[in-house]
Amino acid sequence: MNTQTQRQSPDPEKIRSMFSKVAAKYDKANSVLSVGIHHLWRKKLVALSGAKAGMKVLDCATGTGDLAIEFKKTVGTTGEVVGTDFCKEMLEPAPAKAKAQNLDIHFELADVTQLQFTDKRFDVSSISFGIRNVNDPVKALQELARVVKPGGQVMVLEFGKMDFPVISGLYNFYSEKVLPKIGGLVTGQGDAYEYLQKSSAAFPCKEQFLDLMKQSGAFSEMSYTTVSFGIAYIYKGTVK
Repeated sequence: MNTQTQRQSPDPEKIRSMFSKVAAKYDKANSVLSVGIHHLWRKKLVALSGAKAGMKVLDCATGTGDLAIEFKKTVGTTGEVVGTDFCKEMLEPAPAKAKAQNLDIHFELADVTQLQFTDKRFDVSSISFGIRNVNDPVKALQELARVVKPGGQVMVLEFGKMDFPVISGLYNFYSEKVLPKIGGLVTGQGDAYEYLQKSSAAFPCKEQFLDLMKQSGAFSEMSYTTVSFGIAYIYKGTVK
């Protein structure tokens, strides 16, 4: 089954509006719905990226800053982390979260398909749980690669489809029936969590997402790593 044929390109303004409404309770909902496991996925992405002290990192669709914070812990005071998001309300809690951990991270508004940064500025760029919300993911991948030095890494964390029939049946029931209700209770925006489930189910994963990376023409090497039995995948592209 080709999931790409089922997918409709998201409307950026609808996405921005949806996230602005859940922003205030986004972190709480994430922790409840994933039982905190999303933090482990981000730690794994940072490890797979090869980020080291002194490196420069750009995290797009950073939301409230969780992945940017993980990167800053790794690159340290000699490194630089910039976190961007195209939704102002989502970005608002991020500076205080970083400051509370004594981390110096710069946050600014930016659309991942039209980044304002110069070519080859960063060692690593990343996007977590954001690329399925972009109306042109290939363009987003090209931009993520453009701002990274040749040989650097573009890292993507995104929901996917499970390969284990028994577990996947239980998870599908949870994601289709339970998750939108809990998300709605926590945030008051059940529609947003129904969208999350449907957009995740329709978005290309594994080899199909690698096909999008190939279409971008930006990478010399591409790979993916399965996390939590395929609830999510970490994609890694080495920039040409």
